[in-house]
Amino acid sequence: MSTTRRARVRALGKINLDLRVLGKRPDGYHEIRTILQTISLADWLDIAFTPGRKTAIELEDPLAIPDNLVARAARMAMDAMRATGRVEMRLRKRIPMGAGLGGGSSDAAAVLLALPVLAGRALDLPKLLDIAARLGSDVPFFLLGGAAAGIGRGTELFPLPDRPAMAGLVVAPAVHVSTAQAYGDLSPGLTSEAQENKIFSFQSVTWERGVGKFSKNDFEAVVFQQHRNLADLKKRLVRAGATVAMMTGSGSALFGLFPGGRGISAAMQSLGNEKVFRISLVSRARYRQIWRRALGAHAAGDTWPPQSRYAR
Repeated sequence: MSTTRRARVRALGKINLDLRVLGKRPDGYHEIRTILQTISLADWLDIAFTPGRKTAIELEDPLAIPDNLVARAARMAMDAMRATGRVEMRLRKRIPMGAGLGGGSSDAAAVLLALPVLAGRALDLPKLLDIAARLGSDVPFFLLGGAAAGIGRGTELFPLPDRPAMAGLVVAPAVHVSTAQAYGDLSPGLTSEAQENKIFSFQSVTWERGVGKFSKNDFEAVVFQQHRNLADLKKRLVRAGATVAMMTGSGSALFGLFPGGRGISAAMQSLGNEKVFRISLVSRARYRQIWRRALGAHAAGDTWPPQSRYAR
């Protein structure tokens, strides 16, 4: 009789502490420089694996997200492991979709980390990163966690020292921002001189450990022109005392980091009826601790990515 192995995992979101767009690449993507940081806001994923002769992947998704990355990640992981069996998943969304917080990418990465452990197979980090990059530009980051500099499409990742566990807010207004349009609106200003200036400025930010007076998000210049209320929300965060306030990704979510709880309370009051989430920055060590705890008795050792105790 086959034994079903189960785990409930948290798929944490992210914010961009800095984001520069340099220009369009020959492959159609844009060359970027960014600093990514995991945050406490998270989706939940229940995942179960039952060995069998045939593969079946079932996803219970209350939001019925088209072409869900979770199911695609499960299929690609099973193929890479050359494993067969039933994969059952239930997704509970808390991270707002299409807001620049990486929820869908994190959900996919959660499958890539959890499924090999439950299936008793090994996928090393280079293989996982390759699968993740084919799923989406943000997916590889969630295999690592903490703070990282991303270059190229954002899939070339380099660890940065973790910042203190600062607290803050994420504001997720009911505004849809088209990423394709945002890139298109930026393109006329992407000159060679501007690229060079951005590279030097980005270096300054990374040496400041990821956020500081030089931090910026290039998308704000064009997105705020289309959605004036987003610029107003940023001003409210700053007036409430945020040490840094910025849009994340191409929007529409914004975040503010605060030196103390009083500023957070003031910001929440000033934001009225907007959808607001309290967050904290999650270090790389804490991120991996969360994962090891979630996988519990299924995992073996302290290596990363988590390894299965059932592997032969």
